[in-house]
Amino acid sequence: MSKPIIAVVGRPNVGKSTLFNKLIGKRLSIVEDTPGVTRDRIYAECEWLGKTVMLVDTGGIEPKTDDIILAQMRRQAQLAIDSADVIIMVVDLKTGVTATDHDIALMLQKSGKPIVLCVNKCDAPGGLPADFYEFYNLGLGDPVAVSSVHGHGTGDLLDECYRHIDFDRPEEYEPDFIKVAVIGKPNVGKSSLINKIAGEDRVIVSDIAGTTRDSTDTVIDDERGRFVFIDTAGIRRKSRVDENIERYSVLRSYMAVDRSDVCVIMIDALEGFTEQDSKIAGYAHEQGKASIIVVNKWDAVEKDGKTMREYEKKLEQDFSFMSYAPFLFLSAKTGQRLEKLYEMIRVVNEQNAMRISTGKLNDVLAYATARVQPPTDKGKRLKIYYMTQASTRPPTFVCFVNKAELFHFSYQRYLENQIRETFGLTGTPVRMVVRQRGD
Repeated sequence: MSKPIIAVVGRPNVGKSTLFNKLIGKRLSIVEDTPGVTRDRIYAECEWLGKTVMLVDTGGIEPKTDDIILAQMRRQAQLAIDSADVIIMVVDLKTGVTATDHDIALMLQKSGKPIVLCVNKCDAPGGLPADFYEFYNLGLGDPVAVSSVHGHGTGDLLDECYRHIDFDRPEEYEPDFIKVAVIGKPNVGKSSLINKIAGEDRVIVSDIAGTTRDSTDTVIDDERGRFVFIDTAGIRRKSRVDENIERYSVLRSYMAVDRSDVCVIMIDALEGFTEQDSKIAGYAHEQGKASIIVVNKWDAVEKDGKTMREYEKKLEQDFSFMSYAPFLFLSAKTGQRLEKLYEMIRVVNEQNAMRISTGKLNDVLAYATARVQPPTDKGKRLKIYYMTQASTRPPTFVCFVNKAELFHFSYQRYLENQIRETFGLTGTPVRMVVRQRGD
């Protein structure tokens, strides 16, 4: 299920970005040194009370303006509002209620979405100043006092937002449907692939990059299986995302990855691998999704007997950070190898959901440690007492050890390779968690 969305809106300079950073601060402190794993600062996950939402930051809204940039920011904010489950409207205690605040409040009320009013810059200790109460005039209910600089009141703010979110809402599709996000740069043939799969023109296909603005679902339920293909707008380099509406197309693409079970990462056979492909693949890897790297437009490539193997070798280097992902060369235009895609989607989805018994895991661990001794440091050797699988999607293994700092990354990678050699785990990332005795 896609995560609920909370949009942070308000006029310029009320402290939206400071609040946004404060709310996601803990989440962003998790760092993974995998190449290509990045996050666009416009949105991020926010965790509170064990539940995760997607927080979206917006540019300041100026409802009545002829300035082109401010008008674009307003349009960008409107897109965030349209896709949000809850809206946080941020106002500034120090400047009081302004005419722009009134206009924004009116604009938000027309959306019909739940609105939580956040009075920012309540930095002074002690009780609330008299100025705080004038924000009741906006007609948005009880304001929440927050100091985004110090973090005071942010818990109350999230409590109020969570009150309006149904975390138990049912899934959109039955559990046996495999949700497949088709992601990649603009104009690599994502929409053409979806149309070929559906057997009809479901999506606008054009040579103009960025034709697809929204994520659209195509449901396939036949002898090949039950699938939901999510077509997404192309994710392009951040410096190229000059039109604000496209910034939200990027957001929708990442949201599609969150909704999916399997990611089909499309690259253009003629253009080859680019840095942007690494970022797109990095996000799918970071989210723990099963992935397939699809090389489209293979029919347009001049080939001899070695072309495919040479291309694969190059891709193995380019996608070295997700060496588990299989490659498929196809043509969305002609339908070449399309049936193979269905088969691969089913396989990587099963591998992503695989559960391995503790007994079998520890047999592999005993064999691996006998074959290559665990590392030592200053005369102290790493001991791995046992290993167990904590969760699936992606398969996550917990190793209980005598001293966590002795468990070097290289030895973790060795154990991961031993597990993959024994159980397969094709197309899925694997997570290793280290627990020290006494933790």
